[in-house]
Amino acid sequence: MKNILERMAEHPLIFDGAMGTMIYSKGVFINTCYEHLCVTSPKLIAGIHQDYADAGADVIETNTFGANRLKLQGHGLADQLEAINRAAVKLAREAAGDDALVAGSIGPILKSGQIFLGNQAEELAEIYREQMSILVDEGIDFFMLETFTHLEEAQLAAREAQAFGIPVFVSMTFSKEGETAKGRKIEQIIQALENDSNVDGIGLNCGVGPAAAYSNAERALPLTTKPLVIMANAGLPQEVDGRMIYMASPEYFTEYAKRMIELGARGVGGCCGTTPADIGTAAKSIKAMTGVKQHVTIASHTQQEAPTVDVIPMAEKCAFAAKLSRGEKVTSIEITPPRSIDLKPMLDKCRICKDAGIDAINIPDGPRASARISPMVAALAVEREIGIETVLHYCCRDRNLIGMQSDLLGGYAGGLRNYLIITGDPPKLGDYPDSTAVFDVDAVGLTQVVTNLNHGLDVGGNRIDPPTGILIGVGANPCAVEPKRELQHYMNKINAGAEYAITQPIFDPEALLRFMDAADAQGGSIPVVAGVWPLVSLRNAEFLANEVPGVEIPDAILERMSHAKTKEDGRKLGIEIAREISDAISDRVAGYQVSAPFGMVELALQVLE
Repeated sequence: MKNILERMAEHPLIFDGAMGTMIYSKGVFINTCYEHLCVTSPKLIAGIHQDYADAGADVIETNTFGANRLKLQGHGLADQLEAINRAAVKLAREAAGDDALVAGSIGPILKSGQIFLGNQAEELAEIYREQMSILVDEGIDFFMLETFTHLEEAQLAAREAQAFGIPVFVSMTFSKEGETAKGRKIEQIIQALENDSNVDGIGLNCGVGPAAAYSNAERALPLTTKPLVIMANAGLPQEVDGRMIYMASPEYFTEYAKRMIELGARGVGGCCGTTPADIGTAAKSIKAMTGVKQHVTIASHTQQEAPTVDVIPMAEKCAFAAKLSRGEKVTSIEITPPRSIDLKPMLDKCRICKDAGIDAINIPDGPRASARISPMVAALAVEREIGIETVLHYCCRDRNLIGMQSDLLGGYAGGLRNYLIITGDPPKLGDYPDSTAVFDVDAVGLTQVVTNLNHGLDVGGNRIDPPTGILIGVGANPCAVEPKRELQHYMNKINAGAEYAITQPIFDPEALLRFMDAADAQGGSIPVVAGVWPLVSLRNAEFLANEVPGVEIPDAILERMSHAKTKEDGRKLGIEIAREISDAISDRVAGYQVSAPFGMVELALQVLE
């Protein structure tokens, strides 16, 4: 099995959640030595480990946080130190199985309010060595030194741990202000751990909920090249019937866990208050993310014995492609397929757009992971009955490679020429949280599949004659949380064969221009169609800003929308802002893809007037 550092280099990992919270929820009194339960109630501890493993955790931590001689002495259990630590590793290993890693959990000896004194060093080192030697002898995969507040103690423990020859992670606790209990700032701590050769990975855990942990991660990540693990509490506890209960939902925890991965964290898990429900929800969404899921590798047509075929030039694929090739501005309106079998209302809106001279209808594929009438059926009906071209979104979530290839070939045979290739939202974000996602490939892989079809080869290397002539569009997110990663992902799509891009809704023109400049500098000069969204109210703006992945709305726009006193004022102001944004980027973009909020195509058309 690869070690923790090798696995993290490949993709981020999911750590388990709270142990103490789960033990307490089983009715065990707080004054009990929780580590001793590994010996006295092994089924209880094993069950908690198994719940986390079943939830999708890649790392199971041993129940040994306070299983050192000094802490156990307080419970009169110092003589059972070896039995407790050995039992703890065995229980964690059994739950971890062959796939998950086992982390030896070691907590601090000093309390947060104590002062670290130099003359304590040898005594502390001896206590740590004693516990560590047992954990290593029993077969842990790496050390997780966690919830430390004293940098000097953490570094002392790391020095002792490094001597055992397995990876060492040091996780510190900070307040929402990014300070330790003694007031030392996160920047100072992270810099010290970055320069410490005994530390292989860094962690932030406990003390704060997901939002504050994310803010601290934003400060920490730029300061280290070592993998960062973030294990937040489940929000702030509230007293309910005498118990401290963490009120944050698994969905709330998951949203921030995803953002932490997007920011660059190489591991996320839970601390106080988190449960298998939190870890399970997070694991489901995160493991479907690009850069995390292990996708099927799609070989380029240039790496195979490609048949000699007449590849259709971009300008000859469809009218939309022809305008892009000539450098003329293209326009499209996004209209979502209905949640019914009645296509007439959608077709009526498409007819209005055609009469207004719009070039294409943009048709999303299960937006926000919701089930609607098949977007491909809708696209075929629009092209057949209205006579306007469609840009069909096609996502990787719901179909395996065989099904996707069949759809692409069938859609092309039916007359569909223009696809926007996207990865798609994980099911947990939508109406069917228990459904599963496929994600055989992400948008990069599917782009390569379509490029191969355009060159006469299917995913198995079999000849497709005649080849398809699909115009390959891809998504772009200029306001991504981690710009460098998004730019690289965008360049990978271009290298896989993307011919143009449509962006997420743009509310910050400068962000788009910076993104395009960065792409141009790397040779990524494909036509970019800007996404434009006419806001209708402050509430609509706040929803987009807070709930829709990839959409960033500057505070200045939110403040402007707050001045709208009526529904009519909100729509008028939203159109005004959309026009201003369109004008600001007009000389750089190849056209506009305007959303029709709540299906109101008249608002989208007013933006383009």
